[in-house]
Amino acid sequence: MHLTVFASGSSGNCSLLQGGGRRVLLDAGISARRIKNALAAEGLTPDGLDGIFITHEHSDHIAGLAVLLKQFPVPVYAPGIVAEALRQSVPGADAYIQDIPMERPVILGGLTATAFPTPHDAPSAGYRLEAEGQSFALATDTGCVTDVMLDYLSGAETALIEANHDEDMLRRGPYPAYLKRRILSDRGHLSNAECTWLASVLAHRGAERIVLGHLSRQNNLPDLAMKTVSRGLEDTDVQLFVAPELGCLEVDGTPCCI
Repeated sequence: MHLTVFASGSSGNCSLLQGGGRRVLLDAGISARRIKNALAAEGLTPDGLDGIFITHEHSDHIAGLAVLLKQFPVPVYAPGIVAEALRQSVPGADAYIQDIPMERPVILGGLTATAFPTPHDAPSAGYRLEAEGQSFALATDTGCVTDVMLDYLSGAETALIEANHDEDMLRRGPYPAYLKRRILSDRGHLSNAECTWLASVLAHRGAERIVLGHLSRQNNLPDLAMKTVSRGLEDTDVQLFVAPELGCLEVDGTPCCI
């Protein structure tokens, strides 16, 4: 399996996963033009995709979806509560959306995908994908770590998890009080400290590569997130990456350009 993060952050999220003879996007929160350019850098085109898995309806996860679907008939997969929200928020998407069950595997050729619930302020899901004896798990936009989340993240060789904010930066920053409360709530976003705990647990449950994603432009810094989480992984051999807000990251750390 091969992961390429095209963008991850408050302004847009989109990744490409290739495995089991299948190529799927995880979210489409950047423009269709950027998605096409990013795929071209991988030697692909959108009509070569086998599907798009959507985590939830917020614009930083679906911004490019409507335009992309107008040009390319790609299946869109999401569990029922997320799928229904997409039908309401993405014009013309209904013909492409395929409801999948929560916590039950869906087989796409050589790729198996399982959605699981994540606690956020909109109907949301994470995904575990498996192919060729390897596994990848994604969980961002989550205010806390539930037992269900931990079960699906555990044992995945590669995991993309959220390091959204540094609590001190958030509390001292310019956001209004109501927004700070939302971010800090159990239905908001994970802090660097919370991500450190999660990364440490996953490292001791088989993770080999951990990607820190969905960093806030206002309330975090890539170097700060890397430094904080690294402290929790000092006794492990886990490779740690920070997914960029702009640009592109291969999981082996080789950069590419959009």
